[in-house]
Amino acid sequence: MNAIIKFMKRNYKILIAVLCLSLTLFAFKINADKSVDPDPNRDKTLLELLAFVIEKGHYSPAEINDEFSKGIFKDYVDALDPSKRFFLQSDIDEFKQYELQLDDQFLNRDLTFFNLTYTRLMKRMEESKKRYKTILAQPFNYDVDETFNADYDKLPYAKNATEINERWRKQIKLSTLSSLVTKQKLEEDKKKEDPNYKVKSFETLEKETRDSSLKSLDDNFSLIKDLNKEDWFSVYVNSIMGRFDPHTSYFAPEEKDRFDVNISGKLEGIGARLTKKNDFTQIDELISGGPAWKGKQLEAGDLILKVAQGNEEPVDVVGMRLDDVVKKIKGHKGTEVKLTVKKVDGTTKVISIIRDIVEIEETYAKSSIVERNGLKYGVIYLPKFYIDFENKDGRDAGKDIALEVERLKKEDISGIVLDVRDDGGGSLSTVVDIAGLFIEEGPIVQVKSAGKKKEVLYDKDKKIEWDGPLVIMVNSFSASASEILAAAIQDYKRGVIIGSKQTYGKGTVQNVLDLNQFVRNANYGDLGALKITGQKFYRINGGSTQLEGVHSDVVMPDRYAYLKMGERDNENAMPWDKIDPADYSTWKSNENFTKAIANSKDRIAQNAQFKLIEDNAKWIDVKNKENTYSLNINSFKATQEQVENEGKKYKPISDYKNDLVFKSLPYEELEMKADASLKEKRDAWHQALSKDVYVEEALNVLDDLQSKGSVVKGSVSPKMKKDKLVKS
Repeated sequence: MNAIIKFMKRNYKILIAVLCLSLTLFAFKINADKSVDPDPNRDKTLLELLAFVIEKGHYSPAEINDEFSKGIFKDYVDALDPSKRFFLQSDIDEFKQYELQLDDQFLNRDLTFFNLTYTRLMKRMEESKKRYKTILAQPFNYDVDETFNADYDKLPYAKNATEINERWRKQIKLSTLSSLVTKQKLEEDKKKEDPNYKVKSFETLEKETRDSSLKSLDDNFSLIKDLNKEDWFSVYVNSIMGRFDPHTSYFAPEEKDRFDVNISGKLEGIGARLTKKNDFTQIDELISGGPAWKGKQLEAGDLILKVAQGNEEPVDVVGMRLDDVVKKIKGHKGTEVKLTVKKVDGTTKVISIIRDIVEIEETYAKSSIVERNGLKYGVIYLPKFYIDFENKDGRDAGKDIALEVERLKKEDISGIVLDVRDDGGGSLSTVVDIAGLFIEEGPIVQVKSAGKKKEVLYDKDKKIEWDGPLVIMVNSFSASASEILAAAIQDYKRGVIIGSKQTYGKGTVQNVLDLNQFVRNANYGDLGALKITGQKFYRINGGSTQLEGVHSDVVMPDRYAYLKMGERDNENAMPWDKIDPADYSTWKSNENFTKAIANSKDRIAQNAQFKLIEDNAKWIDVKNKENTYSLNINSFKATQEQVENEGKKYKPISDYKNDLVFKSLPYEELEMKADASLKEKRDAWHQALSKDVYVEEALNVLDDLQSKGSVVKGSVSPKMKKDKLVKS
């Protein structure tokens, strides 16, 4: 382990669970036993503990000054009222007197500001409950020409009760209007299917939407009522922790328990990781093999508007806590959940998903074979850099990738595509193992702790498992350990990196510290844990992957290219820097390397499918910036129809087929005969590959990299190295 962890573990007996990177954002919640009143000094003790651990353990703690205080103020107020529908401008003006004092209050364990904001928020929420009930008691007039601007960042706070009443009215009207238009379309569809069907009247549908909205808001406020003061204090604490960097955060006890369950790799639900985006819940990532992934309807960037249990009335989840949205979406295997989502292109869609167990098997590496131009190629997909720290004989990504390479070589393949798209990271030691499969020996990554000398992690095994043509596929969601692998292959010029303009840009390492190790007073209850940034890692050329990520050798158009979803888009992200390079030599057997990259760029520039994807990315960017909505039903329908008509232009993107046939390896073909579930999963993966223009171009690059003597045949044993374990 790194020096700082050794120091803290030796002197303070901290139990350290090394954290695997996840792009999932959490809603933090303290949920101690509410039947026992916590010690009144508990919150102050927690602040003191956090300040101590940050000072001792953070890689580069921010200076706690007036600028730090202003950041806490902004983040905390935004977290309490992201859509500016609770606080008045007079509240904000009153809060402002503390804007430059929060740094001192943190260090002095002063809860004055928190107590003020908490008391005021409770008051404003009680007022809002009466407000929405009054608004929904009467029908809306959808013939009036008026608009609502949902750009909450630029929206000013309401000056008085009249203004905030109007804001609530328009927000609710927009929600009910969207539901009303959807209901009308469903009625029309039913009439087309059955001419005898009696269509519901406008008045009936209008009342249904108000009743549904009322129920959703009642449910939302009921959940809020269940939160106690400690729950809100957790929000305040994370507004402080988040100022150090985006990945340093407090885990309240319930959230720490959930993290422990999730890291086991077994999930029950739809198989999607969620994040908050202003007042919305956003699909951040689909878990390979999960129901949402197999359904092929949800995609990263979709916003969840409503959640329904089977045929029950959908519940509006806009403005709801992420933790509560997750609870509504989760459920037992075999049950149905219906999500009303706003797609990245602006359209709204209801998606039905049958919940299932998201098996850990689908988080493991897998490979496929494809034949073209008389040659066989292997495609290996690695969803994460997994490892079992508790069992040295358990599966890990390094051993599994080595095994897949061995199996592919037995099939006389002539090149390998290693796909780490959407791979959020994991064990850094497995990165060393995997990169070492493709080079003779040498440094793979450099790791640095605050105030300490750098540590270089090496591949020390001279054996090369594969010395033939190699392509690494990345995208903007390839993060952390994925970026280290791509960077090492790129620095050695061992293979071609192909994908998005740049990867996510997360070049830091987090550790999870159990805060209960610091205290002896049982009256405090469970204090939770702190996820803290303790290290940075660097490429062997000396540059950090922080912010910059890895720039692809061949850039392919990406539908999400213009959306702000990377590390560089986080306000408090740690800076890019560089250290001295490690001692390494580039790969020599790559005479076609430069030519292959040039050929690929030329093909992409001339490819109609890529041109359409680029056009679609620009269109999505434009639609994503449109925040003003008409509350007139005819104008609203016209806009929706226009969006749907414009979206038809991009339908060929999803309809594309590359005419390639992907097959499982012989050993897996035998397993599939006895396992229908495995066959279903592999068929789905192969179908996705056959529609993937990016994989097609990666195989084109393998064609261009071909040279005599580039193929290594025969089988070897997977590496079983015992390198130092670092997680990223």
